[in-house]
Amino acid sequence: MSRLIQDAYTLAKERYAGLGVDTDQALATLDQISLSLHCWQGDDVAGFENPDAELSGGIAATGNYSGKARNADELRRDLDLAYRLIPGTHRLNLHAIYAETGDQKIVRNELQPEHFASWIDWAKANHHGLDFNPTCFSHPLSASGFTLSSPDPAIRQFWIDHCIGCRQIGASFGRALDTPCVTNIWIPDGFKDTPADRAAPRRRLKESLDQILAVPIDRQYNLDAVESKLFGLGAESYTAGSHEFYLGYTASRNDVLLCLDAGHFHPTEMISDKISAALLFVPAVVLHISRPVRWDSDHVVTLTDEVQAILHEIIAGGNLDRVHIGLDFFDASINRIAAWVIGARNVMRAALLALLEPTDRLRSFETAGDYTARLAFQEELKGMPWAAVWDQFCVQQEVPIGIRFLDEVKQYETRELSKRA
Repeated sequence: MSRLIQDAYTLAKERYAGLGVDTDQALATLDQISLSLHCWQGDDVAGFENPDAELSGGIAATGNYSGKARNADELRRDLDLAYRLIPGTHRLNLHAIYAETGDQKIVRNELQPEHFASWIDWAKANHHGLDFNPTCFSHPLSASGFTLSSPDPAIRQFWIDHCIGCRQIGASFGRALDTPCVTNIWIPDGFKDTPADRAAPRRRLKESLDQILAVPIDRQYNLDAVESKLFGLGAESYTAGSHEFYLGYTASRNDVLLCLDAGHFHPTEMISDKISAALLFVPAVVLHISRPVRWDSDHVVTLTDEVQAILHEIIAGGNLDRVHIGLDFFDASINRIAAWVIGARNVMRAALLALLEPTDRLRSFETAGDYTARLAFQEELKGMPWAAVWDQFCVQQEVPIGIRFLDEVKQYETRELSKRA
Protein backbone atom coordinates (compact mmCIF):
# COMPACT_ATOMS: atom_id res chain seq x y z
CA MET A 1 0.00 0.00 0.00
CA SER A 2 2.80 2.44 0.89
CA ARG A 3 4.36 1.94 -2.57
CA LEU A 4 1.02 2.67 -4.26
CA ILE A 5 0.61 5.84 -2.19
CA GLN A 6 4.12 6.99 -3.03
CA ASP A 7 3.59 6.33 -6.75
CA ALA A 8 0.27 8.21 -6.67
CA TYR A 9 1.93 11.11 -4.89
CA THR A 10 4.76 11.24 -7.44
CA LEU A 11 2.23 11.53 -10.26
CA ALA A 12 0.23 14.15 -8.36
CA LYS A 13 3.39 16.12 -7.67
CA GLU A 14 4.15 16.23 -11.40
CA ARG A 15 0.59 17.33 -12.22
CA TYR A 16 0.69 20.16 -9.71
CA ALA A 17 4.17 21.21 -10.80
CA GLY A 18 2.67 21.83 -14.23
CA LEU A 19 0.48 24.48 -12.59
CA GLY A 20 3.41 25.96 -10.70
CA VAL A 21 2.57 24.36 -7.33
CA ASP A 22 5.22 22.74 -5.11
CA THR A 23 3.42 19.94 -3.26
CA ASP A 24 6.34 19.31 -0.90
CA GLN A 25 6.19 22.93 0.23
CA ALA A 26 2.41 22.67 0.58
CA LEU A 27 2.81 19.68 2.93
CA ALA A 28 5.50 21.47 4.93
CA THR A 29 3.16 24.42 5.46
CA LEU A 30 0.23 22.15 6.28
CA ASP A 31 2.34 20.56 9.00
CA GLN A 32 2.58 23.97 10.70
CA ILE A 33 -1.20 24.49 10.92
CA SER A 34 -2.55 23.84 14.39
CA LEU A 35 -6.28 23.46 15.04
CA SER A 36 -7.82 24.04 18.45
CA LEU A 37 -10.10 21.06 19.11
CA HIS A 38 -13.03 21.74 21.42
CA CYS A 39 -13.20 19.58 24.55
CA TRP A 40 -16.99 19.82 24.75
CA GLN A 41 -17.57 17.45 21.82
CA GLY A 42 -16.49 14.59 24.07
CA ASP A 43 -19.14 14.97 26.76
CA ASP A 44 -21.98 16.99 25.17
CA VAL A 45 -20.98 20.27 26.89
CA ALA A 46 -21.72 18.87 30.35
CA GLY A 47 -18.41 19.66 32.06
CA PHE A 48 -17.53 18.52 35.56
CA GLU A 49 -19.06 21.26 37.69
CA ASN A 50 -22.48 19.61 37.67
CA PRO A 51 -22.59 17.01 34.87
CA ASP A 52 -26.29 16.27 35.42
CA ALA A 53 -27.38 19.90 35.06
CA GLU A 54 -29.47 20.83 32.04
CA LEU A 55 -27.84 22.99 29.41
CA SER A 56 -29.09 26.55 29.03
CA GLY A 57 -28.20 29.73 27.19
CA GLY A 58 -29.11 28.44 23.75
CA ILE A 59 -26.83 25.39 24.09
CA ALA A 60 -28.22 22.04 22.94
CA ALA A 61 -26.54 18.71 22.27
CA THR A 62 -28.88 16.28 20.54
CA GLY A 63 -28.61 12.51 20.43
CA ASN A 64 -27.85 9.75 22.93
CA TYR A 65 -25.02 7.75 21.39
CA SER A 66 -23.38 5.63 24.05
CA GLY A 67 -19.96 6.22 25.56
CA LYS A 68 -19.68 9.92 26.34
CA ALA A 69 -16.88 10.93 28.71
CA ARG A 70 -18.01 11.09 32.35
CA ASN A 71 -14.89 12.59 33.89
CA ALA A 72 -11.65 14.29 32.93
CA ASP A 73 -9.59 11.11 32.71
CA GLU A 74 -12.04 9.56 30.27
CA LEU A 75 -12.19 12.77 28.26
CA ARG A 76 -8.41 12.94 28.02
CA ARG A 77 -8.20 9.30 26.91
CA ASP A 78 -10.79 9.98 24.22
CA LEU A 79 -8.87 13.04 23.07
CA ASP A 80 -5.64 11.07 22.98
CA LEU A 81 -7.18 8.71 20.44
CA ALA A 82 -8.62 11.56 18.38
CA TYR A 83 -5.25 13.32 18.19
CA ARG A 84 -3.56 10.07 17.09
CA LEU A 85 -5.94 9.90 14.12
CA ILE A 86 -5.62 13.54 13.01
CA PRO A 87 -2.45 14.47 11.11
CA GLY A 88 -0.48 17.35 12.59
CA THR A 89 0.07 18.74 16.09
CA HIS A 90 -2.97 20.45 17.53
CA ARG A 91 -4.32 22.38 20.50
CA LEU A 92 -7.23 21.91 22.91
CA ASN A 93 -9.92 24.46 23.70
CA LEU A 94 -11.23 24.16 27.28
CA HIS A 95 -14.29 25.68 28.95
CA ALA A 96 -14.22 26.75 32.58
CA ILE A 97 -16.71 24.01 33.55
CA TYR A 98 -14.00 21.42 32.84
CA ALA A 99 -12.14 22.39 36.00
CA GLU A 100 -11.09 19.56 38.30
CA THR A 101 -11.84 20.62 41.88
CA GLY A 102 -11.86 17.23 43.61
CA ASP A 103 -14.36 17.05 46.43
CA GLN A 104 -14.56 20.82 46.72
CA LYS A 105 -17.38 22.88 45.25
CA ILE A 106 -15.70 25.91 43.70
CA VAL A 107 -17.94 28.67 42.37
CA ARG A 108 -16.99 29.89 38.92
CA ASN A 109 -15.76 33.31 39.95
CA GLU A 110 -13.26 31.66 42.31
CA LEU A 111 -11.67 29.20 39.87
CA GLN A 112 -7.86 29.24 39.92
CA PRO A 113 -5.09 27.84 37.67
CA GLU A 114 -4.60 25.00 40.16
CA HIS A 115 -8.02 23.62 39.19
CA PHE A 116 -6.64 22.96 35.69
CA ALA A 117 -3.27 21.54 36.75
CA SER A 118 -3.99 18.09 35.32
CA TRP A 119 -4.94 19.62 31.98
CA ILE A 120 -1.66 21.54 31.90
CA ASP A 121 0.35 18.40 32.75
CA TRP A 122 -1.48 16.43 30.05
CA ALA A 123 -1.02 19.18 27.45
CA LYS A 124 2.67 19.50 28.25
CA ALA A 125 3.23 15.74 27.98
CA ASN A 126 1.45 15.59 24.62
CA HIS A 127 2.73 18.85 23.08
CA HIS A 128 -0.69 20.51 22.93
CA GLY A 129 -1.32 24.20 23.39
CA LEU A 130 -4.38 25.14 25.45
CA ASP A 131 -7.07 27.73 24.76
CA PHE A 132 -9.81 28.74 27.20
CA ASN A 133 -13.34 30.10 27.62
CA PRO A 134 -15.32 31.51 30.53
CA THR A 135 -18.55 29.50 30.89
CA CYS A 136 -21.34 32.07 31.03
CA PHE A 137 -24.23 29.64 30.60
CA SER A 138 -25.87 26.71 32.41
CA HIS A 139 -25.72 28.48 35.76
CA PRO A 140 -28.32 29.93 38.19
CA LEU A 141 -26.90 33.43 37.62
CA SER A 142 -27.43 33.14 33.87
CA ALA A 143 -31.04 31.96 34.22
CA SER A 144 -32.42 35.46 33.60
CA GLY A 145 -30.89 35.38 30.13
CA PHE A 146 -28.32 38.05 31.00
CA THR A 147 -24.76 37.89 32.37
CA LEU A 148 -22.27 40.65 31.51
CA SER A 149 -25.12 42.89 30.32
CA SER A 150 -27.44 42.12 33.23
CA PRO A 151 -29.29 45.08 34.80
CA ASP A 152 -28.49 43.55 38.20
CA PRO A 153 -25.08 44.87 39.34
CA ALA A 154 -24.41 41.82 41.54
CA ILE A 155 -25.01 39.37 38.69
CA ARG A 156 -22.93 41.48 36.36
CA GLN A 157 -20.06 41.61 38.86
CA PHE A 158 -20.12 37.83 39.33
CA TRP A 159 -19.55 37.30 35.62
CA ILE A 160 -16.97 40.09 35.42
CA ASP A 161 -14.99 38.38 38.16
CA HIS A 162 -15.38 35.02 36.41
CA CYS A 163 -14.02 36.42 33.14
CA ILE A 164 -11.10 38.15 34.87
CA GLY A 165 -10.24 34.88 36.60
CA CYS A 166 -10.44 33.01 33.29
CA ARG A 167 -8.01 35.44 31.67
CA GLN A 168 -5.57 34.74 34.49
CA ILE A 169 -6.08 30.99 34.07
CA GLY A 170 -5.45 31.39 30.35
CA ALA A 171 -2.21 33.23 31.08
CA SER A 172 -1.14 30.36 33.34
CA PHE A 173 -1.67 28.00 30.39
CA GLY A 174 0.44 30.18 28.10
CA ARG A 175 3.20 30.52 30.65
CA ALA A 176 3.37 26.78 31.39
CA LEU A 177 3.17 25.65 27.77
CA ASP A 178 5.18 28.43 26.10
CA THR A 179 2.41 29.24 23.64
CA PRO A 180 -0.19 31.98 24.15
CA CYS A 181 -3.66 30.89 25.20
CA VAL A 182 -6.64 32.43 23.40
CA THR A 183 -9.27 33.19 26.06
CA ASN A 184 -12.57 33.76 24.27
CA ILE A 185 -15.60 35.43 25.86
CA TRP A 186 -19.06 34.44 24.64
CA ILE A 187 -22.28 35.31 26.47
CA PRO A 188 -25.86 34.18 25.74
CA ASP A 189 -27.45 37.52 26.71
CA GLY A 190 -30.60 38.47 24.85
CA PHE A 191 -34.38 38.71 24.64
CA LYS A 192 -36.82 36.15 23.35
CA ASP A 193 -39.20 38.89 22.23
CA THR A 194 -38.79 42.43 20.95
CA PRO A 195 -36.93 44.63 23.48
CA ALA A 196 -38.00 48.12 24.43
CA ASP A 197 -34.39 49.26 24.84
CA ARG A 198 -31.66 47.83 22.63
CA ALA A 199 -28.94 50.21 23.74
CA ALA A 200 -28.88 49.73 27.52
CA PRO A 201 -27.72 46.06 27.58
CA ARG A 202 -24.98 46.86 25.06
CA ARG A 203 -23.86 49.84 27.12
CA ARG A 204 -23.61 47.60 30.18
CA LEU A 205 -21.79 44.92 28.16
CA LYS A 206 -19.21 47.45 26.98
CA GLU A 207 -18.66 48.64 30.56
CA SER A 208 -18.26 45.03 31.74
CA LEU A 209 -15.76 44.20 29.01
CA ASP A 210 -13.80 47.36 29.76
CA GLN A 211 -13.58 46.33 33.43
CA ILE A 212 -12.55 42.75 32.54
CA LEU A 213 -9.85 43.84 30.10
CA ALA A 214 -8.55 46.61 32.33
CA VAL A 215 -6.73 43.98 34.39
CA PRO A 216 -3.27 43.83 32.78
CA ILE A 217 -2.18 40.43 31.44
CA ASP A 218 0.90 39.81 29.31
CA ARG A 219 -0.10 39.10 25.71
CA GLN A 220 2.89 36.79 25.50
CA TYR A 221 0.80 34.36 27.53
CA ASN A 222 -2.85 35.27 26.93
CA LEU A 223 -4.78 36.67 23.96
CA ASP A 224 -8.28 38.02 24.59
CA ALA A 225 -11.12 37.39 22.13
CA VAL A 226 -14.85 38.19 22.00
CA GLU A 227 -17.50 36.25 20.09
CA SER A 228 -20.76 37.46 18.58
CA LYS A 229 -24.03 35.71 17.86
CA LEU A 230 -27.05 36.60 15.75
CA PHE A 231 -29.59 34.80 17.93
CA GLY A 232 -30.00 31.87 20.26
CA LEU A 233 -32.70 29.69 21.78
CA GLY A 234 -34.54 32.03 24.13
CA ALA A 235 -32.83 35.02 22.53
CA GLU A 236 -34.39 34.95 19.09
CA SER A 237 -35.24 38.64 18.86
CA TYR A 238 -32.14 40.33 20.25
CA THR A 239 -28.60 39.57 21.41
CA ALA A 240 -26.56 42.16 23.24
CA GLY A 241 -23.32 40.78 21.79
CA SER A 242 -24.09 41.19 18.11
CA HIS A 243 -21.54 41.08 15.30
CA GLU A 244 -21.68 44.84 14.88
CA PHE A 245 -21.11 45.37 18.60
CA TYR A 246 -18.03 43.17 18.78
CA LEU A 247 -16.62 44.31 15.46
CA GLY A 248 -16.82 47.88 16.69
CA TYR A 249 -15.38 46.93 20.05
CA THR A 250 -12.38 45.06 18.67
CA ALA A 251 -11.73 47.68 16.00
CA SER A 252 -11.61 50.35 18.71
CA ARG A 253 -8.88 48.48 20.59
CA ASN A 254 -5.54 47.04 19.51
CA ASP A 255 -5.43 44.11 21.90
CA VAL A 256 -8.66 42.12 21.47
CA LEU A 257 -9.31 39.46 18.83
CA LEU A 258 -12.60 39.02 16.98
CA CYS A 259 -14.08 35.52 17.08
CA LEU A 260 -16.17 34.50 14.07
CA ASP A 261 -18.30 31.39 14.56
CA ALA A 262 -19.57 29.79 11.35
CA GLY A 263 -22.99 29.15 12.91
CA HIS A 264 -23.56 32.56 14.46
CA PHE A 265 -24.82 34.44 11.44
CA HIS A 266 -27.81 34.52 9.13
CA PRO A 267 -27.93 31.41 6.90
CA THR A 268 -27.12 33.57 3.86
CA GLU A 269 -24.00 35.03 5.52
CA MET A 270 -20.63 33.32 5.20
CA ILE A 271 -17.72 34.02 7.52
CA SER A 272 -15.32 33.36 4.64
CA ASP A 273 -16.41 36.72 3.24
CA LYS A 274 -15.80 38.50 6.56
CA ILE A 275 -12.21 37.43 7.23
CA SER A 276 -10.37 39.72 4.81
CA ALA A 277 -12.58 42.68 5.76
CA ALA A 278 -12.18 42.19 9.51
CA LEU A 279 -8.41 41.75 9.32
CA LEU A 280 -8.08 45.27 7.90
CA PHE A 281 -9.26 46.64 11.24
CA VAL A 282 -8.62 44.08 14.00
CA PRO A 283 -5.28 42.59 15.08
CA ALA A 284 -6.29 38.96 14.58
CA VAL A 285 -9.29 36.69 14.18
CA VAL A 286 -10.37 33.54 16.00
CA LEU A 287 -12.51 31.06 14.07
CA HIS A 288 -14.99 28.54 15.41
CA ILE A 289 -15.64 26.30 12.43
CA SER A 290 -18.83 24.28 12.54
CA ARG A 291 -21.56 23.30 10.08
CA PRO A 292 -24.85 25.10 10.64
CA VAL A 293 -27.87 23.39 9.12
CA ARG A 294 -30.35 26.25 8.75
CA TRP A 295 -29.30 27.59 12.16
CA ASP A 296 -26.50 27.38 14.73
CA SER A 297 -26.89 23.62 15.07
CA ASP A 298 -23.17 22.85 15.25
CA HIS A 299 -23.03 19.78 13.04
CA VAL A 300 -19.74 17.97 12.42
CA VAL A 301 -17.64 19.83 9.85
CA THR A 302 -17.74 18.33 6.38
CA LEU A 303 -15.74 19.34 3.33
CA THR A 304 -18.24 21.93 2.16
CA ASP A 305 -17.66 24.82 -0.22
CA GLU A 306 -17.79 27.21 2.76
CA VAL A 307 -15.16 25.35 4.76
CA GLN A 308 -12.93 25.36 1.68
CA ALA A 309 -13.61 29.09 1.20
CA ILE A 310 -12.73 29.83 4.85
CA LEU A 311 -9.35 28.11 4.60
CA HIS A 312 -8.74 29.66 1.21
CA GLU A 313 -9.27 33.15 2.62
CA ILE A 314 -6.79 32.46 5.41
CA ILE A 315 -4.09 30.86 3.27
CA ALA A 316 -4.39 32.77 -0.01
CA GLY A 317 -4.51 36.00 2.00
CA GLY A 318 -1.28 35.12 3.78
CA ASN A 319 -2.98 35.28 7.16
CA LEU A 320 -2.04 32.01 8.85
CA ASP A 321 -0.21 34.01 11.52
CA ARG A 322 -3.27 36.21 12.23
CA VAL A 323 -6.02 33.60 12.34
CA HIS A 324 -6.49 31.12 15.19
CA ILE A 325 -8.46 28.17 13.82
CA GLY A 326 -10.75 26.36 16.23
CA LEU A 327 -13.57 23.85 15.91
CA ASP A 328 -16.98 24.14 17.58
CA PHE A 329 -19.54 21.38 17.13
CA PHE A 330 -21.13 18.85 19.44
CA ASP A 331 -22.96 15.90 17.97
CA ALA A 332 -24.26 13.32 20.42
CA SER A 333 -25.94 11.23 17.72
CA ILE A 334 -22.70 9.60 16.50
CA ASN A 335 -19.45 8.36 18.01
CA ARG A 336 -18.00 11.47 19.62
CA ILE A 337 -14.37 10.61 18.88
CA ALA A 338 -15.17 9.97 15.22
CA ALA A 339 -16.86 13.37 15.15
CA TRP A 340 -13.65 15.08 16.27
CA VAL A 341 -11.58 13.13 13.75
CA ILE A 342 -13.91 13.64 10.79
CA GLY A 343 -14.30 17.36 11.47
CA ALA A 344 -10.63 18.08 12.07
CA ARG A 345 -9.42 16.04 9.09
CA ASN A 346 -11.87 17.92 6.87
CA VAL A 347 -10.55 21.30 7.99
CA MET A 348 -7.00 20.11 7.35
CA ARG A 349 -8.02 18.81 3.92
CA ALA A 350 -9.59 22.20 3.14
CA ALA A 351 -6.29 23.81 4.15
CA LEU A 352 -4.40 21.49 1.80
CA LEU A 353 -6.71 22.37 -1.09
CA ALA A 354 -5.92 26.04 -0.50
CA LEU A 355 -2.19 25.33 -0.34
CA LEU A 356 -2.38 23.47 -3.66
CA GLU A 357 -3.80 26.47 -5.50
CA PRO A 358 -1.53 28.47 -7.84
CA THR A 359 -2.64 31.68 -6.13
CA ASP A 360 -0.12 34.01 -7.77
CA ARG A 361 -1.08 32.76 -11.21
CA LEU A 362 -4.79 33.21 -10.56
CA ARG A 363 -4.19 36.72 -9.26
CA SER A 364 -2.18 37.60 -12.37
CA PHE A 365 -5.12 36.55 -14.54
CA GLU A 366 -7.44 38.65 -12.39
CA THR A 367 -5.19 41.70 -12.49
CA ALA A 368 -4.95 41.42 -16.26
CA GLY A 369 -8.71 41.15 -16.57
CA ASP A 370 -8.43 37.63 -17.99
CA TYR A 371 -11.41 36.22 -16.13
CA THR A 372 -11.71 33.42 -18.68
CA ALA A 373 -8.35 31.95 -17.69
CA ARG A 374 -9.13 32.51 -14.02
CA LEU A 375 -12.34 30.50 -14.29
CA ALA A 376 -10.73 27.78 -16.40
CA PHE A 377 -7.94 27.26 -13.85
CA GLN A 378 -10.32 27.37 -10.88
CA GLU A 379 -12.45 24.64 -12.43
CA GLU A 380 -9.46 22.55 -13.51
CA LEU A 381 -8.22 22.52 -9.91
CA LYS A 382 -11.37 20.68 -8.82
CA GLY A 383 -10.26 17.60 -10.75
CA MET A 384 -6.63 17.62 -9.66
CA PRO A 385 -5.36 14.60 -7.65
CA TRP A 386 -5.25 16.38 -4.28
CA ALA A 387 -6.32 13.20 -2.45
CA ALA A 388 -2.99 11.59 -3.34
CA VAL A 389 -1.21 14.52 -1.71
CA TRP A 390 -3.42 14.16 1.38
CA ASP A 391 -2.58 10.45 1.62
CA GLN A 392 1.10 11.33 1.49
CA PHE A 393 0.60 13.77 4.37
CA CYS A 394 -1.09 11.05 6.43
CA VAL A 395 1.83 8.70 5.73
CA GLN A 396 4.31 11.38 6.81
CA GLN A 397 2.32 12.03 9.99
CA GLU A 398 1.89 8.30 10.72
CA VAL A 399 -1.90 8.45 10.94
CA PRO A 400 -4.37 6.10 9.20
CA ILE A 401 -4.99 6.64 5.51
CA GLY A 402 -8.50 7.03 4.19
CA ILE A 403 -11.30 5.41 6.16
CA ARG A 404 -8.91 3.26 8.17
CA PHE A 405 -9.17 5.63 11.15
CA LEU A 406 -12.66 4.25 11.71
CA ASP A 407 -11.24 0.81 12.53
CA GLU A 408 -9.36 2.25 15.50
CA VAL A 409 -12.41 4.21 16.64
CA LYS A 410 -14.58 1.08 16.54
CA GLN A 411 -11.99 -0.97 18.43
CA TYR A 412 -11.82 1.72 21.11
CA GLU A 413 -15.61 1.81 21.24
CA THR A 414 -15.72 -1.92 21.94
CA ARG A 415 -12.84 -1.81 24.41
CA GLU A 416 -13.70 1.40 26.28
CA LEU A 417 -16.83 3.35 25.30
CA SER A 418 -19.23 0.42 25.44
CA LYS A 419 -18.43 -0.06 29.14
CA ARG A 420 -19.56 3.45 30.10
CA ALA A 421 -23.04 3.63 31.57
